Amino acid sequence: MASTEVYTATTAPNPKSSCFMVPSEHLDKIRFGLKIVQVLLSFLAFILEEMVNSCISCSVLYFFEFVSCTAFLFTLLLLVLLATKLHTKVGINCWAKLDFGYTAAIGGFLLLSSIIFISDNSGSALEIFAAVLGILASVAFAGDIIYFWRTRGIPFKEGGRPANVNGGPVPVATETEKLNTEANGV
Repeated sequence: MASTEVYTATTAPNPKSSCFMVPSEHLDKIRFGLKIVQVLLSFLAFILEEMVNSCISCSVLYFFEFVSCTAFLFTLLLLVLLATKLHTKVGINCWAKLDFGYTAAIGGFLLLSSIIFISDNSGSALEIFAAVLGILASVAFAGDIIYFWRTRGIPFKEGGRPANVNGGPVPVATETEKLNTEANGV
Protein backbone atom coordinates (compact mmCIF):
# COMPACT_ATOMS: atom_id res chain seq x y z
CA MET A 1 0.00 0.00 0.00
CA ALA A 2 1.30 3.50 -0.89
CA SER A 3 2.18 5.99 1.79
CA THR A 4 0.15 9.23 1.85
CA GLU A 5 3.09 11.25 3.16
CA VAL A 6 4.12 12.03 -0.40
CA TYR A 7 0.92 13.96 -1.06
CA THR A 8 0.59 15.98 2.16
CA ALA A 9 2.67 19.14 1.90
CA THR A 10 3.12 19.77 -1.81
CA THR A 11 1.66 23.25 -2.01
CA ALA A 12 2.62 26.39 -0.16
CA PRO A 13 0.31 29.35 0.45
CA ASN A 14 0.76 32.26 -1.95
CA PRO A 15 1.63 35.37 0.09
CA LYS A 16 0.64 37.64 -2.83
CA SER A 17 -2.92 36.33 -2.86
CA SER A 18 -4.15 38.61 -0.08
CA CYS A 19 -6.26 41.54 -1.14
CA PHE A 20 -4.03 44.21 0.50
CA MET A 21 -0.45 44.48 -0.74
CA VAL A 22 1.31 46.53 1.91
CA PRO A 23 4.13 47.35 1.56
CA SER A 24 3.98 47.95 -2.18
CA GLU A 25 5.76 50.18 -4.65
CA HIS A 26 3.35 53.05 -3.92
CA LEU A 27 2.55 52.57 -0.23
CA ASP A 28 4.76 51.44 2.64
CA LYS A 29 3.56 50.44 6.10
CA ILE A 30 4.04 53.86 7.69
CA ARG A 31 2.14 55.70 4.96
CA PHE A 32 -0.55 53.01 5.05
CA GLY A 33 -1.00 53.71 8.76
CA LEU A 34 -1.07 57.46 8.13
CA LYS A 35 -3.74 57.01 5.46
CA ILE A 36 -5.83 54.89 7.86
CA VAL A 37 -5.57 57.67 10.48
CA GLN A 38 -6.55 60.28 7.86
CA VAL A 39 -9.61 58.25 6.86
CA LEU A 40 -10.72 57.66 10.45
CA LEU A 41 -10.24 61.25 11.65
CA SER A 42 -11.93 62.82 8.63
CA PHE A 43 -14.80 60.34 8.95
CA LEU A 44 -15.25 61.14 12.66
CA ALA A 45 -15.14 64.88 11.91
CA PHE A 46 -17.79 64.41 9.22
CA ILE A 47 -20.03 62.31 11.49
CA LEU A 48 -19.79 64.81 14.37
CA GLU A 49 -20.54 67.67 12.02
CA GLU A 50 -23.63 65.82 10.79
CA MET A 51 -24.88 65.54 14.36
CA VAL A 52 -25.04 69.35 14.75
CA ASN A 53 -28.74 70.32 15.06
CA SER A 54 -28.64 74.07 14.53
CA CYS A 55 -26.16 76.54 13.15
CA ILE A 56 -25.66 80.29 13.25
CA SER A 57 -23.53 80.45 10.11
CA CYS A 58 -24.60 77.47 8.07
CA SER A 59 -22.35 78.20 5.09
CA VAL A 60 -19.29 77.59 7.28
CA LEU A 61 -20.82 74.35 8.53
CA TYR A 62 -21.63 73.23 4.98
CA PHE A 63 -18.11 74.05 3.78
CA PHE A 64 -16.62 71.96 6.58
CA GLU A 65 -19.11 69.20 5.82
CA PHE A 66 -18.12 69.15 2.14
CA VAL A 67 -14.38 69.16 2.81
CA SER A 68 -14.44 66.54 5.57
CA CYS A 69 -16.69 64.23 3.52
CA THR A 70 -14.46 64.68 0.46
CA ALA A 71 -11.36 64.00 2.56
CA PHE A 72 -12.91 60.83 3.93
CA LEU A 73 -14.24 59.43 0.65
CA PHE A 74 -11.34 60.26 -1.63
CA THR A 75 -8.66 59.28 0.87
CA LEU A 76 -10.45 55.96 1.36
CA LEU A 77 -10.57 55.51 -2.42
CA LEU A 78 -6.87 56.37 -2.76
CA LEU A 79 -6.02 54.00 0.09
CA VAL A 80 -7.93 51.13 -1.53
CA LEU A 81 -6.37 51.80 -4.93
CA LEU A 82 -2.79 52.03 -3.65
CA ALA A 83 -3.04 49.12 -1.21
CA THR A 84 -4.54 46.66 -3.73
CA LYS A 85 -3.91 45.66 -7.32
CA LEU A 86 -6.70 47.96 -8.49
CA HIS A 87 -4.24 50.76 -9.25
CA THR A 88 -2.96 48.71 -12.20
CA LYS A 89 -6.43 48.58 -13.76
CA VAL A 90 -7.16 52.32 -13.61
CA GLY A 91 -4.66 53.41 -16.26
CA ILE A 92 -2.87 56.09 -14.25
CA ASN A 93 0.92 56.00 -14.42
CA CYS A 94 1.78 58.95 -12.16
CA TRP A 95 0.57 57.63 -8.79
CA ALA A 96 3.29 59.41 -6.83
CA LYS A 97 2.32 62.80 -8.26
CA LEU A 98 -1.38 62.13 -7.78
CA ASP A 99 -0.91 60.94 -4.19
CA PHE A 100 1.38 63.82 -3.24
CA GLY A 101 -0.77 66.50 -4.89
CA TYR A 102 -4.05 65.16 -3.54
CA THR A 103 -2.72 64.72 -0.01
CA ALA A 104 -1.29 68.26 0.04
CA ALA A 105 -4.44 69.84 -1.42
CA ILE A 106 -7.00 68.04 0.74
CA GLY A 107 -4.88 68.52 3.85
CA GLY A 108 -4.73 72.27 3.14
CA PHE A 109 -8.46 72.52 2.47
CA LEU A 110 -9.28 70.53 5.60
CA LEU A 111 -7.05 72.75 7.73
CA LEU A 112 -8.61 75.89 6.21
CA SER A 113 -12.18 74.65 6.69
CA SER A 114 -11.42 73.54 10.26
CA ILE A 115 -9.93 76.91 11.18
CA ILE A 116 -12.90 78.75 9.68
CA PHE A 117 -15.33 76.37 11.37
CA ILE A 118 -13.69 76.65 14.78
CA SER A 119 -13.69 80.45 14.55
CA ASP A 120 -17.32 80.81 13.40
CA ASN A 121 -19.70 78.37 15.06
CA SER A 122 -22.47 78.42 17.66
CA GLY A 123 -20.13 77.15 20.38
CA SER A 124 -21.57 73.68 20.83
CA ALA A 125 -19.25 70.91 21.97
CA LEU A 126 -20.00 68.88 18.81
CA GLU A 127 -18.92 71.70 16.52
CA ILE A 128 -15.72 72.35 18.44
CA PHE A 129 -14.84 68.67 18.67
CA ALA A 130 -15.56 68.17 14.93
CA ALA A 131 -13.27 71.10 14.08
CA VAL A 132 -10.54 69.75 16.37
CA LEU A 133 -10.79 66.36 14.63
CA GLY A 134 -10.50 68.19 11.31
CA ILE A 135 -7.31 69.87 12.52
CA LEU A 136 -5.95 66.53 13.75
CA ALA A 137 -6.75 64.98 10.36
CA SER A 138 -4.91 67.89 8.72
CA VAL A 139 -1.90 67.12 10.89
CA ALA A 140 -2.06 63.50 9.67
CA PHE A 141 -2.16 64.75 6.06
CA ALA A 142 0.83 67.02 6.76
CA GLY A 143 2.71 64.12 8.36
CA ASP A 144 2.03 62.03 5.26
CA ILE A 145 3.39 64.78 3.00
CA ILE A 146 6.51 65.24 5.12
CA TYR A 147 7.18 61.51 5.28
CA PHE A 148 6.61 61.18 1.52
CA TRP A 149 8.99 64.09 0.86
CA ARG A 150 11.73 62.68 3.13
CA THR A 151 11.57 59.14 1.76
CA ARG A 152 10.83 59.76 -1.93
CA GLY A 153 11.43 63.42 -2.59
CA ILE A 154 9.02 65.73 -4.37
CA PRO A 155 7.58 63.82 -7.33
CA PHE A 156 7.05 66.93 -9.49
CA LYS A 157 10.79 67.68 -9.69
CA GLU A 158 12.68 65.99 -12.48
CA GLY A 159 15.77 65.52 -10.34
CA GLY A 160 13.96 64.19 -7.25
CA ARG A 161 15.61 61.52 -5.15
CA PRO A 162 17.03 58.62 -7.11
CA ALA A 163 15.35 55.27 -6.85
CA ASN A 164 16.94 52.67 -4.61
CA VAL A 165 18.60 49.57 -5.97
CA ASN A 166 18.95 46.81 -3.37
CA GLY A 167 18.72 49.33 -0.56
CA GLY A 168 21.27 51.78 -1.92
CA PRO A 169 21.12 54.70 -4.33
CA VAL A 170 21.21 54.12 -8.05
CA PRO A 171 24.81 54.35 -9.25
CA VAL A 172 25.45 57.31 -11.53
CA ALA A 173 27.26 56.44 -14.76
CA THR A 174 30.51 58.38 -15.06
CA GLU A 175 32.45 59.14 -18.19
CA THR A 176 35.48 56.91 -18.40
CA GLU A 177 37.16 58.42 -21.48
CA LYS A 178 37.60 62.13 -21.96
CA LEU A 179 37.09 63.53 -25.43
CA ASN A 180 40.28 64.00 -27.33
CA THR A 181 40.48 67.76 -27.88
CA GLU A 182 43.33 67.54 -30.43
CA ALA A 183 41.32 65.20 -32.68
CA ASN A 184 38.44 67.69 -32.72
CA GLY A 185 40.64 70.41 -34.18
CA VAL A 186 41.09 72.45 -31.03
